Amino acid sequence: MNGCNVRRMLLILAAVLSMSWAHAAEFSMTDTQGKPHSLAAHKGKWVLVNFWATWCPPCLEEIPEFSALYNDRKNKDLMVIGVAVDYDDSKQVEQFAKKLNLSYPLVMGDDDITQQFGKVSALPVSILYDPKGKQMLRRIGTLTRAEIEKLIGK
Repeated sequence: MNGCNVRRMLLILAAVLSMSWAHAAEFSMTDTQGKPHSLAAHKGKWVLVNFWATWCPPCLEEIPEFSALYNDRKNKDLMVIGVAVDYDDSKQVEQFAKKLNLSYPLVMGDDDITQQFGKVSALPVSILYDPKGKQMLRRIGTLTRAEIEKLIGK
């Protein structure tokens, strides 16, 4: 392989990597109260985006912990956004979330929203961004409050 081909391959690789990181760090969605959310709008705070479904037991285990953490830190340094996916009736999801005392913003997820975060093939999925907007964690499976606090500090 000559130097020109190597340079071309490196430029293509760099472009692909920069697109995937830029894509992963940007999102825009509106919650059930009509409030828009984006990573830029929450700059300066840790942002946790959690994909969940009403039929997912591990998802339902996380919600009380995420609600408590959000309530403790929402005015300080943390935004939590719950994205409900795989549902038939959005009103039922909203009622379900209310029963669980979900205190953070709820977004009704669809393909357009999930595509902003890459493939969501299993649940729950949690993505944590630092205050500068850098993705620090992408977890498939249960995430605990203690794990989050370890990453962001108490």
